[in-house]
This record gives sequence, C-alpha cells and structure tokens, in this order.
Amino acid sequence: MGLITGLCTFLYHLPQIYKWLLKPYYITSFFMTVAFLVARKAPGLCEHLATQREDGNSCDFDWREVEILMFLSAIVMMKNRRAITLEQHIGNVFLFSKVANVMLFFRLDIRLGILYLALCVAFVMTCKPPLYMGPEYIKYFSDKTMDEELQRDSRVTWIVEFYANWSSDCQSFAPIFADLSLKYNCPGLRFGKVDVGRYGEVSERYRVSTSPLTKQLPSLVLFQEGREVMRRPMVDNKGRAVSWTFSEENIIREFNLNELFQKSKKLNKSHGLNEEEQNSTQPEEGSNELPSETNNPEQPTESKKDQ
Repeated sequence: MGLITGLCTFLYHLPQIYKWLLKPYYITSFFMTVAFLVARKAPGLCEHLATQREDGNSCDFDWREVEILMFLSAIVMMKNRRAITLEQHIGNVFLFSKVANVMLFFRLDIRLGILYLALCVAFVMTCKPPLYMGPEYIKYFSDKTMDEELQRDSRVTWIVEFYANWSSDCQSFAPIFADLSLKYNCPGLRFGKVDVGRYGEVSERYRVSTSPLTKQLPSLVLFQEGREVMRRPMVDNKGRAVSWTFSEENIIREFNLNELFQKSKKLNKSHGLNEEEQNSTQPEEGSNELPSETNNPEQPTESKKDQ
C-alpha cells in the first residue's frame, strides 16, 4: 500500500519534477548523485576498478558498498519523515547521496575520492538552488524600511519571516509562506520577509541568530501594534530553536490565521472608508501638503529583491 501511495505521489508531482530537471542545479545534482553507480556499472570503465568481491567481478557492488548504500537509504528515510515539501525530500536525497559517494570513491581509490570531493566543493560554491519566484503578496523589508513599516499603522497585524538565501530550509519554506500570503493577505493582515543574512543589524535587533547551529532560520514572528507577540520556532535558554515543523497546517493553527483573517475584514471595511475620505480631501491653496498615497492590497509585491 505504501509503495502504491508513493508511486501515486510521484506521478502527481511528475510535471513539477520535470520542470526542475530543466534547471542546471538539479541536473548537476542528479549526475553527481548517480556518479558512483555509473562508474561501477558502466561497461568499459568498471573493468578497471578495484573490488573486494570473491568472484572478482568489478562491475558489481561488493558487500561493503551494499552496506553503505543501505545505510544511506535508512538515513534518507529518517530525514524525509520531517520533510514537508517535495523540494526538501529531493534535497535530502541529493545531500546524503553525495556524502555516500564521497565515502565510496575514497574507499575505491583515494584519487577518485579527492576528485569527487573537489567537484562537490566547486558545485556548492558556484551552483545555488533556484529561488522561489511564484506569485505572492509579500512585502520585502530592508534594515531601513522594516521598523517604519511595522509602525506605520497600529491596526495592521504583520507576520514576518526572517530568512537567509543560503539556508536550504528557508528556500524550502518559501512556497509555503507564499501560498499563505495568497490566502490570508488583506489590509489588516500583511505578510513580510527580511533577509537577515544580508541585514545583520536586523537579526541582532530582533534576536534572530543566523548561525546554522542554532537552527533559528527560518523564523516567523507575529507583530501587532508594532510589537512582537509570538514567534516560531521558540528559542530555549541556550539560544537554540525548539524543534518545530513549518507546515501550512501548523502555521495556521499556531498563529490563528483564520481568526486573524476574520477580524481583519472589519478593518478592511473601515480602511476602505478612510481611503475614500483621504482621496476626497484636497490640499488647501498655497499649501505644500500632498494627499497621502494609498497601497492596493490586491497587488503582489514589487520583486524578490529587497528594496
């Protein structure tokens, strides 16, 4: 039954997987993942490789290689139990497969191990996972605009994600946060993001550690009347994040998004009336005052880059 469910899930996501395979990051990751398998099974190449098999067949796995591959499968299955998105599942497969390939190549020939490890380092330094570029209603803050925007209107509730582009967890969470913004964004409930990897002052001001060891990225913070009300994940006395799953269901439940959205409808009506009054108000003759600009909440944010 589990095999059938997995096959159905794979077929359901096949168009998305096909789209990913067209991107250089995933193409390169795939070939690096199957590198040892190809080397061990490729005719004309496998005959020249060393083996510890009793029959001397160098084109088949020996018992130690099978053991390493089985251990790899167990680790990937354990890690994928906590994975939320398909990107996280595939990312875990790529990551631990590369680790296993390093071990297998070093065991086979130290020169091949060094070569493969050098390729992995070059890949990490030059090839980054593609960023989410889908539809969203998210305001991207900088170190200069964040406080100003949070204090602009005390009636507006903000849910702000603190993220870093180098964090794979943040990249995997991006489509989930974007989907929530599409469902719940309104004048009284807004969604924002700030890159604490780029703006270190913001991370210090809001006590969000960018160290991979603390596992605080991504962090979601709820602001009401410009003040922090709650955040997930919570942080213990040692400065480490308490384990928390960034699934859409958990966020809706923990942040009471349905209730916040219902309350924001009243603000939506009053906000619309206030906008009409402001638009109907003209500056007096000789005055330097200009009517304030109004934002259309139904328009997506400007871009993926911080302003």
